[in-house]
Amino acid sequence: MGNKRKAKKHDQAKDKSRSGRASEAVLAILGGSAQDIDSPSELLGDLMEDQHHKIERLNKKLYEAELIRLQTDLVRMQYWIRETGYRMIVLFEGRDAAGKGGTIKRLTEPLNPRGCRVVALGTPTERQKTQWYFQRYVEHLPAAGEIVVFDRSWYNRAGVERVMGFCNPQQVEQFLDDAPEFERMLVRSGILVLKYWFSVSDTEQEVRFQSRIDDPTRRWKLSSMDLEARNRWVDFSRAKDEMFMRTNIPEAPWFTVEADDKRRARLNCLRHLLSKVPWEDMTPPGIKLPPRPKKGDYERPPINEQFFVPNQYPYH
Repeated sequence: MGNKRKAKKHDQAKDKSRSGRASEAVLAILGGSAQDIDSPSELLGDLMEDQHHKIERLNKKLYEAELIRLQTDLVRMQYWIRETGYRMIVLFEGRDAAGKGGTIKRLTEPLNPRGCRVVALGTPTERQKTQWYFQRYVEHLPAAGEIVVFDRSWYNRAGVERVMGFCNPQQVEQFLDDAPEFERMLVRSGILVLKYWFSVSDTEQEVRFQSRIDDPTRRWKLSSMDLEARNRWVDFSRAKDEMFMRTNIPEAPWFTVEADDKRRARLNCLRHLLSKVPWEDMTPPGIKLPPRPKKGDYERPPINEQFFVPNQYPYH
């Protein structure tokens, strides 16, 4: 048994070394480094969206290969989270069409949905409007061994609600005072809070809006609210800048993801997320399937007694 464990550790070390060498080339292209940059985005020059430069789209084969590697690590990370009872919140904020949804999809698709939930709350009800502002978010916080992903979060108040006039200046000011304290409470209770802002240039956003208009299957992604937000680009920029200054705390800093290239944005975000969790590979060993039991005297009902979906796609 001891020799088997040693052999398994040796194989894992070899795999890790091999994947590490393969990812170095990707990191060079993504603009990252082998050592994760820990410091929060606290310099305004890093946050301003006019800093975007035209970047070449990441090669698709390279992107897909690295995505598989990162998603495999995400599954390993989730095994560790479930085993240790770790609790984790990931907030995704940013401009409309910045690529938040696509990154959330790549983050969650390989994970066990019983331990990873996506929360995307709609417009608050009349009753919720009378509650403590954070109250409807609190009920979605993770229990032991869970990951909760917020597709937009309590920061709606500092962004959409503020710019669109859905709340008054006093409510905004109260939120900007309360949010850091609320997040410090979460962190003190043992919850990891990761906050990602997806930054996209106005030029790239225009291209993505038009592609949604041209594609009937994606038109639902573009609402009248999105178009109104487009008209208030500068107002959103000012609101975001103040939000960063007031809520960028050491316990839960903001991390900006440059998202003009969706492929790079997804990989950079997933790699960064993995670097923030002290996970170890706790993947359970594969099971060996025993021989299938004999069916005995069971007989399948006649086919003509069942309804089948018509086979419109014959095999070639």
